Amino acid sequence: MNRPLDKFVITGGHRLKGEVTVSGAKNAAVAILPAALLINGTCRIENVPDISDVRLLLEILDSMGAKIRRLSPNTLELCCTNVRDSEASDALVRRIRASYYFIGAQLGRFGHARVALPGGCNFGARPIDQHIKGFEAMGAMVEQSGGYVCADAPKGGLRGGHIYLDIVSVGATMNILLAAVLCSGMTIIENCAKEPHIVDLANFLNAMGAQISGAGTDVIKVRGVRALHGGSYSIIPDQIEAGTYMAAA
Repeated sequence: MNRPLDKFVITGGHRLKGEVTVSGAKNAAVAILPAALLINGTCRIENVPDISDVRLLLEILDSMGAKIRRLSPNTLELCCTNVRDSEASDALVRRIRASYYFIGAQLGRFGHARVALPGGCNFGARPIDQHIKGFEAMGAMVEQSGGYVCADAPKGGLRGGHIYLDIVSVGATMNILLAAVLCSGMTIIENCAKEPHIVDLANFLNAMGAQISGAGTDVIKVRGVRALHGGSYSIIPDQIEAGTYMAAA
């Protein structure tokens, strides 16, 4: 069992040398795994970091009926074709911030979502008002009640919308992408976040049949498609981990 460390003890005075392999980007992985809910088929995902957030997300997907095969410590096969239209486990969802990506993924696939408000690391308030603004621009009815976010698409499903984010938000940009890829029409998101993991999520979805352009700029356009198919994808290396090693060296 992996147990959390209480402290690190570092004895200095030794020159650093050698080689390290940079793990897959955590902030990309925690959005790409919920994105698998949107795919009709099996996707092979490589360079998946073996961290607690990833393990929690896999537990959530497993509880919803996903078929998961671990081909190596960092390579997974996911098939969510027969995932049940069910709520993610409250106990698991509340332990991780990135659980809010299940709102966009379930709304995009099933037309509705009911997800417990996320928990995870205590870095202060992280409101999801910009996520909600994006969902509502695509026609969804969204409310927060009793510790849950409840979202319902209109009859006929989500439709393309024009969204201007009031603040630059990584989470909102990625969550809106998840909801938009299967909706009808064109969705335009302005004042987007531009981080590498946003580009990685868009590249993953495009590899599975989505039509997303502009990721990495402040305007992203999503032309909705009828379905996503399976495929293979390798998550980018984590820039924060790489930068930490560079600073140490």
